[in-house]
Amino acid sequence: MNKNKRVKTGVTAALALAISVPAWAPAEAFSPKHMKVESVQFNGMESPKTIDEMVQTYTTATVDVTYSNGKVTSYPLSYQSLFKSEDKVATVNGEKIPAGTPIDVNGQPIKDPSSPTGDYFVSDAPDSNSVLNPIGGKLYMVTHYEYQTIDKAGNSAYGLVPASMSLTTLNQSKKTGELTPKNVQKIDFSEVNGLWIPCNGSLSPWNTHLGSEEYEPDARAYLDPTSTTRSQVDTFGKLYFGEEDKANPYFYGYIPEISINKKGESSVVKHYSTGRFSHEMTKVMPDNRTLYFGDDGSQTAMFMYVADREKDLSAGTLYAAKFHQTGTKTGGSGDLEWIKLSHSTDKEVKAIIDSGITFEDIFESSDVPKEGFTAIKTYANNGKVEYLKLKPGQEKAAALLESRRYAALLGATTEFNKMEGLALNAQDHALYMAIADQSKGMEKDLTGKDPVDDIQLPKLKSGVTYQLNLLGNQKDRKGALIQSDYVAKSMKGLLVGEDLKAPDAYGNTANVDKIANPDNLSYSDAMNTLFIGEDSSAHTNNFVWAYNLETKELDRILSTPVGAESTGLFAADDRKGFSYIFSNFQHPGDEVAGKTITAVDKNALLEAVDEQIGINQTGGVGYISGLPSLRNTEKK
Repeated sequence: MNKNKRVKTGVTAALALAISVPAWAPAEAFSPKHMKVESVQFNGMESPKTIDEMVQTYTTATVDVTYSNGKVTSYPLSYQSLFKSEDKVATVNGEKIPAGTPIDVNGQPIKDPSSPTGDYFVSDAPDSNSVLNPIGGKLYMVTHYEYQTIDKAGNSAYGLVPASMSLTTLNQSKKTGELTPKNVQKIDFSEVNGLWIPCNGSLSPWNTHLGSEEYEPDARAYLDPTSTTRSQVDTFGKLYFGEEDKANPYFYGYIPEISINKKGESSVVKHYSTGRFSHEMTKVMPDNRTLYFGDDGSQTAMFMYVADREKDLSAGTLYAAKFHQTGTKTGGSGDLEWIKLSHSTDKEVKAIIDSGITFEDIFESSDVPKEGFTAIKTYANNGKVEYLKLKPGQEKAAALLESRRYAALLGATTEFNKMEGLALNAQDHALYMAIADQSKGMEKDLTGKDPVDDIQLPKLKSGVTYQLNLLGNQKDRKGALIQSDYVAKSMKGLLVGEDLKAPDAYGNTANVDKIANPDNLSYSDAMNTLFIGEDSSAHTNNFVWAYNLETKELDRILSTPVGAESTGLFAADDRKGFSYIFSNFQHPGDEVAGKTITAVDKNALLEAVDEQIGINQTGGVGYISGLPSLRNTEKK
């Protein structure tokens, strides 16, 4: 945050802003007539200081808008809630159910077996939002419900309960731009064997939603009937299909694409040819063919996919990166070398899965060194070294079903940690990538036991946001030309957090005026601004930040409830003449009990969260309003 700016905080500021501008007056209503917006600069807010502030989702930030006539006007921002995941706004078979309730293969709401009254599961973790460009004059929003933290009995339900997405038809006021949910429908995933843990997502340039399935179940561990993975997949199968043995680990870990037709009906396909790993999200480059992904977890890889045809992700070539470190300053830097894994089609990979293939059909494996076997270390084996040997003729199956393991076998780097969101700045040929926690595999190996040690960067638990430079005429490791003008050649730190030696009075273990654990990223071309949402236990309250690429100013523009993660970040420059920044929150109150907080009464804080929201009971879906219309914005 720019500490030289004067900012208002708390209830006084909120009241002042509410008085200064009518509740639903858009910024456009107060802007100079017929003037183009030339630049936008956010003015940040202070971090929450009171229990009341710490429990709310709110903003007291403002935005300065410079018009083409030189006039500068400041507008207050506000946060508008659409619904909570526990709200009964979704319609299934004529019944109103909570928005965050998953449905099974037959389209029925899934009940929580631990509930004595037969309640439905309700995810407390709404994540990605894509607000599509108008279809048939209507606005639609796709929202992820990432997971269920606990069941009704208070037991962990993470990764056990089938996940879901919803499709919301939004009403928009023609006068003010205010959005309200007209109806909410659950999206049917029965044609693709259900939905694993969907984290972040993106809107494709051709107006479809690209989802995700992160933390793919380990197909090697699944073969052990006593493993946690086996229990997880079987529980998923029981709840979704009604039968434990119907779920297959190779069903999950891909990119689902959701299309909406003019009748407002959704359809889903999974793109198996883009590889199977911990898909955090996908970002499509301006050529409508090149894709980059987040691979969340520890000991993960960087992947790139180049489709055969524009706007068609059913066939293409998958690559993985080798990181060549060049520096350690500002989070670090390195050059990227791309290794081709395989060319394939969705149809080909689906046929391999349907054949009943298992991990043992693809690899010979060992937990100790063995002649002819290669040592690798990846997330899929819980970050432990394993020794693999590819079986004859299984190259394609390995590349597409065990993408990270196969990448490691071919020499790609699998040392990234918590690789999260992506955002594209097309004009500058820059891709932004969030590393939420720069530690573990990204540190220098001091034991000498790791198979490779490509990344040797400073430990930074509060994370780094990187900039990747995109170029054409690049070749892969074998010298073959990569058919893309958007190949990431190098990466360097753009924004870094600051770890504290000891927690402050609010329990923060990272500097509260810098980013901690960047996760969601969204770039606005019209505002020349990178928005960053946090998934941080290092910050007791998580924030959304605005980073102006021209002025290099960083400003806090939203605070979420204590213990809650900021999710669903999506900057919409123009939706029928109005502009929005969508942002959700999930799992409020989580991990607060374990913090040392002296600035406020921690017990009173927890009571307030539980009373006003519910700890790990629900999440919120909403957006920041008050932006001017950016339809005619000119980027400098």
